[in-house]
Amino acid sequence: MHDADAANKLPIGGNMSLQKQGAIHHYPVCVSPSREHGQRDGQAGLQRILVVEDDPTLATLEAEVLAAHGYFVVIVDSGELAITTLQQYHPDLVVLDLELIGSLNGWDVLEVLRTYSNIPVLFTTSSTAMLRKYTRERGETRLTLDHLPKPYPMQQLLRRVQRMLAPISS
Repeated sequence: MHDADAANKLPIGGNMSLQKQGAIHHYPVCVSPSREHGQRDGQAGLQRILVVEDDPTLATLEAEVLAAHGYFVVIVDSGELAITTLQQYHPDLVVLDLELIGSLNGWDVLEVLRTYSNIPVLFTTSSTAMLRKYTRERGETRLTLDHLPKPYPMQQLLRRVQRMLAPISS
Protein backbone atom coordinates (compact mmCIF):
# COMPACT_ATOMS: atom_id res chain seq x y z
CA MET A 1 0.00 0.00 0.00
CA HIS A 2 2.62 2.53 -1.05
CA ASP A 3 0.69 4.28 -3.79
CA ALA A 4 -0.79 7.78 -3.74
CA ASP A 5 -4.38 6.53 -3.35
CA ALA A 6 -3.48 4.28 -0.42
CA ALA A 7 -2.64 7.30 1.70
CA ASN A 8 -6.31 8.28 1.88
CA LYS A 9 -7.81 4.87 2.60
CA LEU A 10 -8.94 4.04 6.08
CA PRO A 11 -7.62 0.76 7.37
CA ILE A 12 -11.16 -0.38 8.09
CA GLY A 13 -12.54 0.67 4.72
CA GLY A 14 -13.81 3.92 3.34
CA ASN A 15 -11.94 7.01 2.30
CA MET A 16 -11.03 9.94 4.48
CA SER A 17 -8.35 12.51 3.71
CA LEU A 18 -8.62 14.30 7.07
CA GLN A 19 -10.71 13.80 10.14
CA LYS A 20 -9.81 15.94 13.12
CA GLN A 21 -11.79 15.65 16.29
CA GLY A 22 -11.13 16.60 19.88
CA ALA A 23 -11.41 13.03 21.10
CA ILE A 24 -10.68 9.61 19.72
CA HIS A 25 -13.84 7.55 19.42
CA HIS A 26 -12.61 3.94 19.35
CA TYR A 27 -12.04 3.90 15.63
CA PRO A 28 -9.07 4.96 13.55
CA VAL A 29 -8.70 8.69 12.93
CA CYS A 30 -6.65 9.59 9.85
CA VAL A 31 -4.58 12.75 9.48
CA SER A 32 -3.13 13.48 6.03
CA PRO A 33 -0.07 15.62 5.44
CA SER A 34 -0.48 19.15 4.15
CA ARG A 35 -0.26 19.58 0.38
CA GLU A 36 3.30 20.95 0.42
CA HIS A 37 4.45 17.78 2.18
CA GLY A 38 2.24 15.38 0.25
CA GLN A 39 5.09 13.70 -1.62
CA ARG A 40 8.62 13.47 -0.30
CA ASP A 41 11.48 14.06 -2.75
CA GLY A 42 10.81 11.38 -5.32
CA GLN A 43 9.17 8.86 -2.99
CA ALA A 44 6.52 6.67 -4.54
CA GLY A 45 4.27 7.01 -1.50
CA LEU A 46 3.88 8.56 1.88
CA GLN A 47 5.43 7.10 4.97
CA ARG A 48 2.64 5.91 7.25
CA ILE A 49 2.66 6.12 11.03
CA LEU A 50 0.27 4.50 13.46
CA VAL A 51 -0.05 6.46 16.71
CA VAL A 52 -1.42 4.34 19.56
CA GLU A 53 -2.24 6.73 22.40
CA ASP A 54 -5.17 6.84 24.83
CA ASP A 55 -4.71 10.54 25.67
CA PRO A 56 -6.69 12.27 22.88
CA THR A 57 -4.95 15.62 23.34
CA LEU A 58 -1.47 14.11 23.05
CA ALA A 59 -2.49 11.83 20.16
CA THR A 60 -3.91 14.78 18.20
CA LEU A 61 -0.82 16.90 18.86
CA GLU A 62 1.52 14.08 17.77
CA ALA A 63 -0.52 13.45 14.62
CA GLU A 64 -0.66 17.12 13.67
CA VAL A 65 3.11 17.57 14.11
CA LEU A 66 3.86 14.42 12.09
CA ALA A 67 1.37 15.31 9.34
CA ALA A 68 2.83 18.84 9.13
CA HIS A 69 6.15 17.15 8.29
CA GLY A 70 4.77 14.97 5.50
CA TYR A 71 3.67 11.78 7.23
CA PHE A 72 0.28 10.13 6.88
CA VAL A 73 -0.93 9.33 10.40
CA VAL A 74 -3.61 7.05 11.79
CA ILE A 75 -4.54 7.38 15.48
CA VAL A 76 -6.07 4.65 17.63
CA ASP A 77 -6.69 4.74 21.37
CA SER A 78 -6.53 1.12 22.54
CA GLY A 79 -4.40 -1.98 22.25
CA GLU A 80 -7.27 -3.94 20.76
CA LEU A 81 -7.84 -1.39 18.01
CA ALA A 82 -4.09 -1.12 17.43
CA ILE A 83 -3.83 -4.84 16.67
CA THR A 84 -6.79 -4.74 14.29
CA THR A 85 -5.44 -1.64 12.56
CA LEU A 86 -1.90 -3.07 12.28
CA GLN A 87 -3.20 -6.13 10.47
CA GLN A 88 -5.07 -4.01 7.92
CA TYR A 89 -3.00 -0.83 7.64
CA HIS A 90 0.67 -1.96 7.59
CA PRO A 91 2.34 1.26 8.79
CA ASP A 92 6.02 2.08 8.33
CA LEU A 93 6.37 2.98 12.03
CA VAL A 94 4.29 2.70 15.22
CA VAL A 95 4.36 5.32 17.98
CA LEU A 96 3.10 3.23 20.89
CA ASP A 97 2.08 4.28 24.39
CA LEU A 98 3.13 1.57 26.82
CA GLU A 99 0.46 2.23 29.44
CA LEU A 100 -2.81 1.97 27.51
CA ILE A 101 -6.22 1.86 29.11
CA GLY A 102 -8.01 -1.43 28.45
CA SER A 103 -7.15 -5.10 28.51
CA LEU A 104 -4.15 -4.85 26.14
CA ASN A 105 -1.17 -2.62 26.90
CA GLY A 106 1.74 -1.58 24.67
CA TRP A 107 3.72 -4.74 25.47
CA ASP A 108 0.79 -6.87 24.27
CA VAL A 109 0.59 -4.89 21.03
CA LEU A 110 4.35 -5.23 20.47
CA GLU A 111 4.21 -8.98 21.13
CA VAL A 112 1.49 -9.48 18.50
CA LEU A 113 3.24 -7.18 16.02
CA ARG A 114 6.56 -9.02 16.37
CA THR A 115 4.92 -12.33 15.42
CA TYR A 116 4.68 -11.10 11.82
CA SER A 117 6.66 -7.87 11.42
CA ASN A 118 9.82 -6.08 12.50
CA ILE A 119 8.61 -2.58 11.66
CA PRO A 120 10.04 0.14 13.90
CA VAL A 121 8.24 0.89 17.16
CA LEU A 122 8.76 4.03 19.22
CA PHE A 123 7.50 3.50 22.76
CA THR A 124 6.29 6.56 24.63
CA THR A 125 6.27 6.01 28.36
CA SER A 126 7.82 7.08 31.61
CA SER A 127 9.18 3.62 32.52
CA THR A 128 12.51 2.66 30.94
CA ALA A 129 13.94 -0.32 32.84
CA MET A 130 11.64 -2.96 31.33
CA LEU A 131 12.20 -1.58 27.83
CA ARG A 132 15.99 -1.83 28.11
CA LYS A 133 15.74 -5.42 29.37
CA TYR A 134 13.35 -6.37 26.53
CA THR A 135 15.62 -4.75 23.93
CA ARG A 136 18.65 -6.70 25.17
CA GLU A 137 16.81 -10.02 25.45
CA ARG A 138 15.14 -9.83 22.03
CA GLY A 139 18.02 -8.40 20.03
CA GLU A 140 16.15 -5.27 19.03
CA THR A 141 18.13 -2.23 17.89
CA ARG A 142 17.34 1.48 18.18
CA LEU A 143 16.17 1.32 14.56
CA THR A 144 13.48 -1.27 15.36
CA LEU A 145 12.61 -0.35 18.97
CA ASP A 146 13.25 2.91 20.74
CA HIS A 147 11.89 4.80 23.72
CA LEU A 148 10.83 8.40 24.20
CA PRO A 149 10.26 9.22 27.89
CA LYS A 150 7.14 11.23 28.71
CA PRO A 151 6.80 14.16 28.79
CA TYR A 152 8.76 15.11 25.67
CA PRO A 153 8.90 18.04 23.27
CA MET A 154 7.32 17.42 19.87
CA GLN A 155 10.62 18.24 18.12
CA GLN A 156 12.18 15.29 19.94
CA LEU A 157 9.35 13.03 18.73
CA LEU A 158 9.89 14.26 15.18
CA ARG A 159 13.67 13.67 15.33
CA ARG A 160 13.19 10.10 16.62
CA VAL A 161 10.62 9.32 13.93
CA GLN A 162 12.88 10.72 11.20
CA ARG A 163 15.84 8.69 12.48
CA MET A 164 13.85 5.46 12.71
CA LEU A 165 12.38 5.92 9.23
CA ALA A 166 15.64 7.00 7.58
CA PRO A 167 16.58 3.43 6.47
CA ILE A 168 13.17 3.15 4.75
CA SER A 169 13.70 6.41 2.86
CA SER A 170 17.15 5.53 1.52
